[in-house]
Amino acid sequence: MKVNLLAHTQLNYKNSNFYDLPHEELVTDGQVVSLAAIRQCYSHKTALEVLKTESEKYFGDKGIESKRLFKQIVSSGHTSTLEHLNFTFAIEGVSRSLLAQLTRHRHMSFSVQSQRYVKFSSDSRSEGFDYVVPEKVEETRNTEPYLERTALDVYLEAMDYIQGAYDALIKRGIPQEDARAVLPNAAACNLVLTANLRTLLDFYSKRKPGAGAQHEITQLAEELKVRVIEVEPWTEEFFE
Repeated sequence: MKVNLLAHTQLNYKNSNFYDLPHEELVTDGQVVSLAAIRQCYSHKTALEVLKTESEKYFGDKGIESKRLFKQIVSSGHTSTLEHLNFTFAIEGVSRSLLAQLTRHRHMSFSVQSQRYVKFSSDSRSEGFDYVVPEKVEETRNTEPYLERTALDVYLEAMDYIQGAYDALIKRGIPQEDARAVLPNAAACNLVLTANLRTLLDFYSKRKPGAGAQHEITQLAEELKVRVIEVEPWTEEFFE
């Protein structure tokens, strides 16, 4: 699995004269957008006026007031104000099983590598379908050395058999959209995923390590968390 952050919410710097940030290097674009959204709900001012007149209050003095405000918003459940922060990720090498679990979450946008239009035969440009080996299966490499065929051996043999079946169907003229029916849940795919901060916090709370989720999706949850924190460090405490 590989996760890269493609894009995230940034300010329109063409109109940067609408705010005057103290210690600007310590304030992220996401914090500014969040402040505008949060204070808009409670102020008679416009969002732009809020940024112009209240930035010093919230972001001055090491941002103590902004930290207090963001913590209050999350603890009170008024997290709709965090939906204005969006993140787009390029995700590589996750299973179709994980993809099915992802679709159970709301307010995410997906663009997924198609098994209908991409050919996965051994002689195609993809050189066959890739697949994910579940953690518990991989572990048998070391826990079942006394067996002639470990669970991992059985698993890998099954993947080879499926590849052969897919290849045979393609060679017989079966279109990819029908041949894909034999591909397993383990088949890997790549996708582009976009979600807002509120959705990502909710996703993490349900899929983080220790929450009872499957290992592969807990890995993804951790990767998404890391990528978000890299560009918006202030969000780290809300992923706990």
